[in-house]
Amino acid sequence: MKNSYRYFENRECQYYPCHKGVEEINCLFCYCPLYGLEHCPGNYRYIEVNGKKIKECTDCTFPHRAESYDTIIQFLSK
Repeated sequence: MKNSYRYFENRECQYYPCHKGVEEINCLFCYCPLYGLEHCPGNYRYIEVNGKKIKECTDCTFPHRAESYDTIIQFLSK
């Protein structure tokens, strides 16, 4: 996919690819803007670390898929 306001891929990033097995990675939402939501459409789980419940998203590729752009914008608009 071509870089645009909806999609940006940075193959020069030291962390690229941040998720193995994904052909095209949208780096626009490198840090997921939905992380702070208790429930989001991504593949997350909650784990306990030092007695605190934290959201763990290691296996989530939702914000890195080009087709997720509209859904992310809808969540941010609320």
